[in-house]
Amino acid sequence: MSHISRIELEIRDLEDLKRACDRLGLQLIEGQTTYKWYGTWVGDSPLPEGLTPNDLGKCHHAIKVPDARYEIGIVQKDRKYILVWDYWYRGGLEEKLGKNAGLLKQAYAVERVRREATLKGYRVHETKSEAGIRVHLTTH
Repeated sequence: MSHISRIELEIRDLEDLKRACDRLGLQLIEGQTTYKWYGTWVGDSPLPEGLTPNDLGKCHHAIKVPDARYEIGIVQKDRKYILVWDYWYRGGLEEKLGKNAGLLKQAYAVERVRREATLKGYRVHETKSEAGIRVHLTTH
């Protein structure tokens, strides 16, 4: 069964996404034009906005997740990237990344904040807790 969904995250910078993947032990493969998924859309879930059944499985880049059967497709649309995945439980992605890829979303946000803060002259310090990652910014 296919359960294709868009991961609700606006990505404007592939380098920040690559650092987020590194942080989580994932591999972003630039130029990979297909991603692994169930392989057939069976109409049991709505398609992500702007995609047709013929678009499924196709991407501009992909993310490999260790020990998962499926991959995340990175599709470039209008100067930004969208992430598409098949979140079916046997694909292994949701088990590794949380509901709607929450761990990947958090890692991307941290990397994005880290880069922007550094560019503006802030010092960045992270603390981890059960609730996630807290980013502290201070001036030099």
